[in-house]
Amino acid sequence: EVQLVESGGGLVQAGGSLRLSCAASGFTFDDYTIGWFRQAPGKEREGVSVINKGDGSTYYADSVKGRFTISSDNAKNTVYLQMNSLKPEDTAVYYCAATSTFYLGTYYWDKEIVYDYWGQGTQVTVSS
Repeated sequence: EVQLVESGGGLVQAGGSLRLSCAASGFTFDDYTIGWFRQAPGKEREGVSVINKGDGSTYYADSVKGRFTISSDNAKNTVYLQMNSLKPEDTAVYYCAATSTFYLGTYYWDKEIVYDYWGQGTQVTVSS
């Protein structure tokens, strides 16, 4: 059974940091590109970041560039999202997703339709 389990969310003050984890099981982790998405109340889900399995390249939404960092630990089948300098507008449910596509370029990486598997999400709340 394929599973993606997010953890690490919580309540933090503006300017603080959190590290989200996405633990994968039930598929060959090395063969999948992993992305992070988020959905704020009343808003559509949006792409936050992706790490491509093909070459390790990464993409970020403009709103998080310079503050968030995505990384992968293949030995632990886990992808992380380090979030620094958090802002109230970062408040959302954060989801990780996996796709068998080895490489997603600038046009496709934040398109939900290309992802095969999704986690259940973890809440991040940033207070002002």
